[in-house]
Amino acid sequence: MSVWTLSGKSRRVALGPAERLHASAVAAARTGNLYAVMGAPDSVEGRFEMLTLHVILLVERLKAEGRAGDGLRQALFDTYVSHLDGAMREMGVGDLAMGKRMRKLGEAFYGRAAAYAAAFHLLPDLTEMKSIVSRTVLEGLGVDASPLAGYVARTHAALAAGPSERLLAGEPAWAAP
Repeated sequence: MSVWTLSGKSRRVALGPAERLHASAVAAARTGNLYAVMGAPDSVEGRFEMLTLHVILLVERLKAEGRAGDGLRQALFDTYVSHLDGAMREMGVGDLAMGKRMRKLGEAFYGRAAAYAAAFHLLPDLTEMKSIVSRTVLEGLGVDASPLAGYVARTHAALAAGPSERLLAGEPAWAAP
């Protein structure tokens, strides 16, 4: 088990593979070039979209691991949802509204996961990937989706080429943006 220092906290905690995958997705989603160069909006919604995209990339990759990836895929999703719940509570969302908001976020995740999965099957053709990125991450911004769609395709390929043992240990192989 790896030991990570949580940002903003001085204590060190041991993280399991799902937590390491989630932390890695958060770090990848916070990469400055995604926002400064590829046009992802640096907003709460934009960061949600980028985190969700990176978690979806991991979930999709874990499907290729069969039974070995099933439990980790579920644990990653559970970790993702738990962190979203905590972030929303920190933003002031109360208990009464939380269920409705979390249900809406879950629907958004599953809808995006299905759309991205369909686009992954069409690679290397980026037409559908550009469409999804335009509708979700870059919604209404009029930004060219080609750079971000290309990054998603490269990341999908990098994760697929990465060693299974490292992925299952919580250490994915991300592409550089």
